[in-house]
Amino acid sequence: MHTRKVVVLGYNGAQVLDITGPHEVFANIPGPDGTQPYELTLASLDGNAIETTSGLTMQSTPYQSIDWEDLDTLIIAGGNGVARACKNPELIQWVQKVATQARRVCSVCSGSFVLAQAGLLDGKRATCHWESSDHLQRAFPAIDVDGDALYIQQGNIWTSAGVTAGIDMALALVAEDLGHDYAMAIARRLVVYAHRPGNQAQFSTLLKGQSGYNGAFSALIDWMSSHLKTIKNIDDVADYAGMSMRNFHRKFLASVGETPGKYLESLRLDEARSLLTRTEAPLKTIALETGFQTDLRLIKAFNRQLAMTPTAYRHLHSTTNLLSTPQAE
Repeated sequence: MHTRKVVVLGYNGAQVLDITGPHEVFANIPGPDGTQPYELTLASLDGNAIETTSGLTMQSTPYQSIDWEDLDTLIIAGGNGVARACKNPELIQWVQKVATQARRVCSVCSGSFVLAQAGLLDGKRATCHWESSDHLQRAFPAIDVDGDALYIQQGNIWTSAGVTAGIDMALALVAEDLGHDYAMAIARRLVVYAHRPGNQAQFSTLLKGQSGYNGAFSALIDWMSSHLKTIKNIDDVADYAGMSMRNFHRKFLASVGETPGKYLESLRLDEARSLLTRTEAPLKTIALETGFQTDLRLIKAFNRQLAMTPTAYRHLHSTTNLLSTPQAE
């Protein structure tokens, strides 16, 4: 079996799972003759031990010593220290050279900023951690940033969302190299999904708006959260706030960053997700408890905001399912 050389580039302040997630995927593939199809190297800016954001340190090889002409796949990790990497002109030039020779150049999380700095994402769709997507779009307007995707392939350039999405991308890379069965076998061994349904929005819908809890509407949002079943529409919320609908919409949007209608739906979805994972209640019951009223409206909201059905979400996240997951092979 042909051995492919894979290099993961880290640095002080890298996210540890951005490094170890893809590494574990590629390392868990014994070939039929017992050989490994991937040769793995962890590189860094200076070759010293990398101190990750969690404090865990890892030994590394200086990127300058790597023969980029013999490189199959480069994966750039994300993390708080990515700005330093972006300011290293020699590193950026090296990445540019790698892109002309290597079969694939990839990023996890904010590692996409390195690819952007190298000009490799101009005119392409790309993704990163949802918290950084707006920053990436502002800093590099020539990129079509999709803040919801788990990973995106554009030619030989791959980008992925935050942290565990690097595992999703690595499994896709293995499937491209060795076939779906190999990727499935690795997923079973690591007890993860070979192809995760939905997108990263399912983990971030409410997180983006939580700044409103510390603002002028914190008490109102608490009231909304505890009255989801009885709130008929957003007019009820404006009435409770003692404001005209127009004034309420304008001030809520300015404070929370979302329209009150969308935020109310997000609160309903958050509670529905909790009920789906904690209980075996039917969809009709969950729809009534969360204010959606009908299971059809609940399903439409899931598809609109999370790109998946409530049933698929329950199967993916249910604590009952997790407890009954077969042991890794």
